[in-house]
Amino acid sequence: MADSPNRTAADPNEEIMRATYQALQEHGYADLTIKRIAEEYGKSTAAIHYHYDTKDDLLAAFLDYILDQFQNTVHEVETTDPEQRLDLLLNKLLVDAQDHLDLLVAILEMRSQAPYKEAFRERFQQNDEYVRYMLSTVIDQGIQDGVFNDVDAEHAARALMTIVDGGRTRAVVFDEEASLATARQTAEEYVTAVLAVEQSGDG
Repeated sequence: MADSPNRTAADPNEEIMRATYQALQEHGYADLTIKRIAEEYGKSTAAIHYHYDTKDDLLAAFLDYILDQFQNTVHEVETTDPEQRLDLLLNKLLVDAQDHLDLLVAILEMRSQAPYKEAFRERFQQNDEYVRYMLSTVIDQGIQDGVFNDVDAEHAARALMTIVDGGRTRAVVFDEEASLATARQTAEEYVTAVLAVEQSGDG
């Protein structure tokens, strides 16, 4: 998931996205209204409706915004070392999430609506596919570089995603922040046991 939307607002849509983030943190998905977003925005509901017809339209755009931010943070990782890149990617998914638990709650609430709202479902599928692509790509690179075992990269990516999803869900459902740390440790154990090539001697 992305970092909190804390970039300098450059246009009305950017400001609305930041207002949506603040309103979701404060009220959660169930109690979120256009009026409450407008209050965070500092303008009337008409100013919101000028850009978005419904709350669902706005939240679909917000999911796009969050995904875009996550992609940007991943692209900012300046390393070609697959082991380090995988480590940083897992940190983005689990360690950084500890600073945005309120947003995790709201996102999980929105995810629960995905079976009924096609726009939400499409965004979450896109997010899932993107993260799995990033994981499988870096694992493939590690295999080519000889630092990861010759495993099924797609399967390994799905396994890591299962650990990530489980940790984040437990952190929200059971208000169990330690679940994120446990999931991060479990992901590291998986990388060590399954992916990392065993080193012989002192190297």
